[in-house]
Amino acid sequence: MAIILPLGGGKGGSGKTFLVGSLAALLAREGFRTLAVDVDLGAANLHTILGVPHPRLSLSDFLNKRVSSLADTVVSTPAPLLFMISGAMNNLDIANLAHEQKMKVIRHLVKLPYDYILLDLGAGTSFNTLDFFLVSDYGVFVTTPEPTAIENIYRLIRAVYFRKIRKALDTHRFRNLAREAEERNPLAKVTNPDLLLAVIRDLDPERGEQLARELASFHFKLIVNQQRKQDNPHIGAMICKIISRHLDLKIDFLGNVAFDDRVHNAVCKAGLFIDLYPFTQTVHDLRQCLRNLLSLHAETDRCQRYGNG
Repeated sequence: MAIILPLGGGKGGSGKTFLVGSLAALLAREGFRTLAVDVDLGAANLHTILGVPHPRLSLSDFLNKRVSSLADTVVSTPAPLLFMISGAMNNLDIANLAHEQKMKVIRHLVKLPYDYILLDLGAGTSFNTLDFFLVSDYGVFVTTPEPTAIENIYRLIRAVYFRKIRKALDTHRFRNLAREAEERNPLAKVTNPDLLLAVIRDLDPERGEQLARELASFHFKLIVNQQRKQDNPHIGAMICKIISRHLDLKIDFLGNVAFDDRVHNAVCKAGLFIDLYPFTQTVHDLRQCLRNLLSLHAETDRCQRYGNG
């Protein structure tokens, strides 16, 4: 079964599409059969990053039943072992998928026969973004070092956390527990999902423990993109510590990726940055992030197979 890696950012301009394309290409070069999927619905441009200027099929062909299977929308890229599903050519209103359409995509997505599937998610905290993020326990959050971006990524992480709690409960039960939680503590709402969970565990210990176990199964990661020399190199690790302290949610820092003006040049040339500028600090950083990612996955797999002992 494929390892699915959703990549999401709290705001536009964080460079998540660049990271999806670059990491997918590096995974393919490591010998992994890799699929990159553009689910940044309404603002799809992953195909340009991957050097596929005019994909012949897209996600909309599946949603509009022009093809019977999501696998039929997969197209090749110039890189061996790297494939993609484009979000290009979609109608503008596709950004607001109906719940049934979204679930249909997710059902087909998890069955695709690849080693790694990377999802390029839309920015922000829409239900589409949150639900695609929750397809996997291995999501990667992307931020830049600016204070506003850091605030937005923290907001996204809280929203993912809250969405997981909400999806684990039926609507009626959730509303009752949420109402009771807010009566006990006015801060126990979407802005503080950890407090909501604490109240749920008190009101319904069995369900609360189940939720706590599900949340503990997350193996989220963080990348700080567009890092400049004057930026604090430790900001990513600091964000992870804050999240762990306030949300009791483990998140691993994969690394910083240096800012490079030539990313713009690569996009304009519709070519992979790692091919055009292979000896830059940015490519070095991308490779290090991938090494950290693969190492963490190997450790997680070892623990799941043999236990933490």
